[in-house]
Amino acid sequence: MANQNYYTPSGGHPSQKQLLTDRAVFTQAYCVIPKGVMRDIVTSYFPHWEKSRAWVLARPMSGFSETFSHYIVEVEPNGGSQRPEPDPTAQAVIFMVDGELTLTFADKTHHLKQGDYAFIPPGTQWSLINQSDAKGTFHWIRKIYEPVEGIDKPDAFVINEQDVTPAPMPGADGKWTTTRFVDNNDVRHDMHVTIVTFQPGTVIPFAETHVMEHGLYILEGKAVYRLNQDWVEVEAGDYLWLRAFCPQACYAGGPGPFRYLLYKDVNRHMKLKTPKS
Repeated sequence: MANQNYYTPSGGHPSQKQLLTDRAVFTQAYCVIPKGVMRDIVTSYFPHWEKSRAWVLARPMSGFSETFSHYIVEVEPNGGSQRPEPDPTAQAVIFMVDGELTLTFADKTHHLKQGDYAFIPPGTQWSLINQSDAKGTFHWIRKIYEPVEGIDKPDAFVINEQDVTPAPMPGADGKWTTTRFVDNNDVRHDMHVTIVTFQPGTVIPFAETHVMEHGLYILEGKAVYRLNQDWVEVEAGDYLWLRAFCPQACYAGGPGPFRYLLYKDVNRHMKLKTPKS
């Protein structure tokens, strides 16, 4: 099983002595948000959330990535929300990376800790409160659910990463694995949020080029990532945001595992526009 070592941003502000040069880049095909730019000055505050702040890493943008948003949310003691989600059509994945939070939905209470993963279907009434004496931090991935006639929407659930056996990828001798919290064949789900793990020296051995959009938050380690025509060095705390069909591959550099939280949209037909008459 993978260990639970998740990089968590701490905010703050750099001194006037720091160089401006960094690895941040936004192109037509991809965006790299390095950990060094996740500072206090770029946090957001949401309605109906108390003693909480968020780094917004991705949001739907026309002509780029259009299906999801990805936040990292910090909740201070006695903070949180009884009305966290303003959109009844939105589903959510919550992934805890630090501290403890209390999640309530369907009259059930879950005391979330590091490594816990919660799926919350659209239309669910839920709350998330920090009842501990320390800060809690989680990833919040949101997507408008695409219903299909004759197929039920998926059920809510909570599970810890340690309780999921990583699936080995072909031809990698167990050194490239994916922790899947949802069965690939369950077409009720129209998004997957997984954890991908590479041992040092392991690679994605081809340039993946596909219709799925991606958000990759690097939880641990470092690597060189191929994005479109560029090789980019990345490390724990960085975020990669990829539009559809952006070629991608990576080489895990070590000395320890390289791991990231991955979003992708799945299991639905492509929306077609009606031709103009």
